[in-house]
Amino acid sequence: MSPLPITLFTSLAMLAFAGNSLLNRLALTGSTLDAAGFTLLRLLSGAVFLWLLLRIRRRSVPLAGNGLSALALFLYAAGFSFAYRDLTASTGALLLFGAVQATMILAGIVRGERPGRLQIAGSALALAGLLYLLLPGASAPQPLAAVLMIAAGISWGVYSLHGRGSADPLADTAGNFIRAVPLALLTVAGGWLINGELMLSQADCRGVLYALLSGALASGAGYALWYRVLPAMQAATAATVQLTVPALTAIAGVWLLAEPLTMRVILASLLILGGVAVYIRCRPPAP
Repeated sequence: MSPLPITLFTSLAMLAFAGNSLLNRLALTGSTLDAAGFTLLRLLSGAVFLWLLLRIRRRSVPLAGNGLSALALFLYAAGFSFAYRDLTASTGALLLFGAVQATMILAGIVRGERPGRLQIAGSALALAGLLYLLLPGASAPQPLAAVLMIAAGISWGVYSLHGRGSADPLADTAGNFIRAVPLALLTVAGGWLINGELMLSQADCRGVLYALLSGALASGAGYALWYRVLPAMQAATAATVQLTVPALTAIAGVWLLAEPLTMRVILASLLILGGVAVYIRCRPPAP
């Protein structure tokens, strides 16, 4: 691929990933759709979009992916949705990103990677930012919501690690989305049993539209674009590019959702994103 399509597709993919946070917040704060319903509609529309995309490209589409990855994908999507009931878009994206990167870094250390001094300093900086974001105070995130988002980030990190080396990441992602749909259905059914009513039946058109856009475009199309350009990028470049997602989310949250951008979030963003950037850029070359 030439540089122009790579830049364009990468930019669109990062905007799509940031869009997931915005669409989730819009649905939960501006419609009657609940978190369980959003999770189901997001996974279902993502599965349909990715299956159709593969069907257009190929005559036969065998079910790829696996159960463990599907479980991790569901836990990410559910934790993400339930956490955004009480988190701003910027805080949620920052917690998610920090947890994903921490999971990836720890997995590398467990596999035998030995970070250098600058990488250790970068990790300490990012951890300090995450702890600062979670410190008690007037602008601190709601504790349970923060835990749910961190769990979602860990799940996405596990999903990413489990999918490394996939020969066909788009087909695997489609298969994992399809496998995750029954788990989301069970969540909706569980809410029905607990509440005595099917909350999804009360969803308005606006909330349903936000969920479908999140699944088909922000998730399905976003992943398709990302996997299209990923083979043409160096690993460090791909990891660094993803640093833009929390920043884009914060800017869009202030602009589109009128959310406050507190000094705590700004300082935590600088520490977390800066620390992760140092860790990525100072990684020694593979032998």
